[in-house]
Amino acid sequence: MTTANPDTLATKYDIAASRWADKMRLLGYYDAYLGLLSSQNFRAPSGTRVLDIGCGTAAFAEAWIAIHGPDQQVTLLDPSAEMLTHGARALAKRGVVAQTRAQTLRDHAPDQSYHCLMAAHVLEHAADPVQMLRQMRALVAPDARLWLSVSKPHWCNAIIWLQWRHRAYRADQVENMLDQAGWQLETDYAFPSGPPSRTSRGYLAKAV
Repeated sequence: MTTANPDTLATKYDIAASRWADKMRLLGYYDAYLGLLSSQNFRAPSGTRVLDIGCGTAAFAEAWIAIHGPDQQVTLLDPSAEMLTHGARALAKRGVVAQTRAQTLRDHAPDQSYHCLMAAHVLEHAADPVQMLRQMRALVAPDARLWLSVSKPHWCNAIIWLQWRHRAYRADQVENMLDQAGWQLETDYAFPSGPPSRTSRGYLAKAV
C-alpha cells in the first residue's frame, strides 16, 4: 500500500476537522486512549513536558489530561491548522493552555526536550517509519516514554485505506522499528472493544 502525499493529507484533515472530535468519541478512540495511557500505572508529575504528534483534535492529549491532571506542559503538533484549533479548544475546556505548532515532525525543533510523546495513527502515514521514530527519539532524553496507537492488519483497515492511504503493521514489526530507532518496547496493549480493537494496537516504549 502506498501512503498519501503529506500536503494532500493536511488538506483532507482541514476539511474533516469540524467533525473529527465527535467522530473519535463515537467510535471509541478517546476511551481506547484512556485505557492505553492508564494500563501501566504511569504517573506524570506536574510540569511534565508532553508532545502530541499528529494530534488531530487532541483526543490523545485530552485522555492524558484526564488521567494526569491539567498541570502539564502540552504541545500539540499537526500540519492541519484546523485540527490544531479544535484541539486547543478541547484542552482549554480542561484548563490547559496548549502550545500549538502547525508543523510536521521533521520541522519541529523545540527549545527543550520532552518527557513524554504521544502519536496516534501517525506512523502509518510515514514513507519511512523508522526515520520518523528516530526523529521522535531526537526530541527526548533517555528514559522518556512514547505512547503509540498504530493501525494493525485487519479488513477494516482495507476500507479505511481507500480514504487515507495508510499502512498497517503487526506488533512484531512495530517492535522491530522501535528497536532500530532507539526505543525499547515496554508493552503492547490490545484495545478491548469497538472499532479500536479491530483497527489498532497500542504500544508503550522507553527511550534508550
